[in-house]
Amino acid sequence: MNAAQAGAALAFVLTLLPAAAQNVKITPIGSHPGELCANDRATIFEDPTGVRILYDAGQTVTGADDPRLGTVHAVLLSHAHGDHIGDMKLKAVGAGSCGNSERVPAGPNSTTAEIAAAKNAAIVMQGDMGSFIGRKVQNITGKPVNPCPQTDGATTVPVAAACRSATYLGGTFIAKSASATKGVEITIVYASHSNNAPLSLLSEAHRALLAPDDISIVLGPPTGYVVKFTNGLVAYLSGDTGVHSEMQTVVKDLHHANLAVLNFGSSAMDASAAAYAMNELVRPASVILTHVNEAASKDGKLLPASRTASAIKLLRAKPHLALSERTMEFDGKGMCVAGC
Repeated sequence: MNAAQAGAALAFVLTLLPAAAQNVKITPIGSHPGELCANDRATIFEDPTGVRILYDAGQTVTGADDPRLGTVHAVLLSHAHGDHIGDMKLKAVGAGSCGNSERVPAGPNSTTAEIAAAKNAAIVMQGDMGSFIGRKVQNITGKPVNPCPQTDGATTVPVAAACRSATYLGGTFIAKSASATKGVEITIVYASHSNNAPLSLLSEAHRALLAPDDISIVLGPPTGYVVKFTNGLVAYLSGDTGVHSEMQTVVKDLHHANLAVLNFGSSAMDASAAAYAMNELVRPASVILTHVNEAASKDGKLLPASRTASAIKLLRAKPHLALSERTMEFDGKGMCVAGC
């Protein structure tokens, strides 16, 4: 075999190697293994370079020591409502029913802050929420949480101590592993919702002032995210939102998202609105449905009478359920190629 033939043979062998090394791994962390349940929010994303991101820790982790979390380099939070920031935590994996998991208080710091502190993670969220979570982390560690160190516009992870991204709506934070030539780009985008912090996470003085009127403080605008992974996958993490025009102008036209992780709940988006947002505005190749506010599956299968099933029937993109602890792998075109 001459050199040219050997080179061709090597190239052929490389095409046969597992594609998993170039896939983004997405693992929902819910209340009941293998199911999509009412309170499920948390999702772990792992880039091929090893960067690991937790999105909306919520109430279905058992705390910072939940073994399902593993390494976390960056913590994302779409908004401060209790089911996302984590004013409560799961009593135990599988506790309660899929429709109403058993939870216990996570105050005064939240599951988001507990995890960021324990994992020495970058706190990647719009500035007001980042400051709020940063203070909670400081309450835990006794150390101030500073802006994340950057080199050539990127933060190398893991960081030595929890830090803040210091980004606002429209801003981009880049998390890069030390050995990689390219980082994961995390852009904060608009969401049409509200962003009030739970009273249980406020100081005693704030609670005394606000509780009589049943209101809380607003931590800046609610958000979603567009995450550009190194394999070409562009994921739109919707956050809680109604339909809005930036789904097309920013998410589709500017960022070209090919995967949507859609928070589906009747309080902000019914089945027809969800279908319109995905089919006409974002137009991704695939949609992962989460935040469904119902027990949407049994034995890992979609319940046909569920609201989630009604939405899926209307979607043109390939739909996937965010089944807890089931890792899906997505290629750079937004298609699920393993664990689907």
